[in-house]
Parts: sequence; structure tokens; C-alpha cells
Amino acid sequence: MDVTIDELVIADAPEAWVAAGFTVDDDAVCRVGSVRLRLVGSERGKGIVGWSLRGVPVALTDVDGVATEASGAPLAEPAIHANGVTHIDHVVLLSLDLSRTLAALSGIGLEPRRTRDGELGGAPVRQAFFRLGDVILEVVGSPDTASDGPSSLWGLTHTVDDIDATVAYLGERTGPVKDAVQPGRRITTVRNREIGISVRTALISPHVRSGPQEPVSR
Repeated sequence: MDVTIDELVIADAPEAWVAAGFTVDDDAVCRVGSVRLRLVGSERGKGIVGWSLRGVPVALTDVDGVATEASGAPLAEPAIHANGVTHIDHVVLLSLDLSRTLAALSGIGLEPRRTRDGELGGAPVRQAFFRLGDVILEVVGSPDTASDGPSSLWGLTHTVDDIDATVAYLGERTGPVKDAVQPGRRITTVRNREIGISVRTALISPHVRSGPQEPVSR
């Protein structure tokens, strides 16, 4: 069975996500594409504080420091969101020890589809990309240095149908729209702290199709 994401556990109040144009169910779950975002309030901390995964051992409690539960739940039924979000494009995982993190992911059956070297704030970084169902997991860490400490689920990028319509809807709650790294795509960031969302959040236009039903690679 392939590894996929059932839930991301987020330490935010549901009201903050509603203010950003997301639909949140009565049980404080926001269904974005096939993934459930369980909003548990700031009492649990900040940001994404854990996740549940399908296709992993039942006894699993941790993936390189990220609190983890095994799940057998079916895929979420996608909700309709006023902000135009259709699904999660990718989840960013920050690693303090890239080799250790990649080994931990390999231990649950995940192997990177590709890697890329770049810079972040002038420092070299390496990105490794994994496919978890319809969501990409992007692992980011230093290629040359390592330190103690757990990995963390750092941010979310959501795909929107029409990025210009989404920015018009959100107004001052987003930054300017820029060209994304992926050719033909455009991206903006949500001013999440002003809204009360503790997860770093971006919104991106859909993949550009290079032919019938053939998505351009990330």
C-alpha cells in the first residue's frame, strides 16, 4: 500500500481558516482535496504539529521527530472553498539533518522522486521531493551541515483554480503574485499571521499542461 496523507494536525482555531476563505466542518476539520486538516487550537502549539499517514506500520509514532499516527481512513471528500483552493500542492518539511530525515522516510517506504540544489537566504539547501498520493512532500535541508533536533512540517502550498480571482477575493490578506519556480505557474503568499493562521501558507496556480493529460514535472 502506498503511503498517503490522511490528516495534518494544525494548532489553529477554525475561525482563522474560515477568515481565509476555507470551509471548515462542524468537527473542526477542513477538507482540502483528499486531505483533512484537523484544527486543534493554539493550546497544542503552533503550525503543523503532527500528521496521520496511510500505508505505514500501526505502531509508528514518529517520523524523524514529526508526531505520526497510522490511519486506515478513506480519502477525504473535497470541500468547496470560497477562496478557490482545490487541493494541496505540497507540504514542506524542514530537516536539521537531511541524511537522517531521508533515512527515516526510506524506512516507511518513501524514496525521493528527484532532488534539487538551491539557495535559501544565501545559504545552500537541498530539496528532495516525494509523492504521497496527490500531495508532494518537499523536504528541505542543508546538503553540507547537520544538527540535532527534530524535523518539522513547516508550510503548505495550496492549488487554486484561478489565482487572480483568489487574490481579488482575499485582498490585503495576500502578497503580490509572482512567477513560481515551475514554468507557467504563479504563486502568492497568504499573510497568515495577520489572519491568525500559524502555518506558512502559499497559493499557486494549477500545473500547466504540456499535452493532453500530461502534467509538466515539478
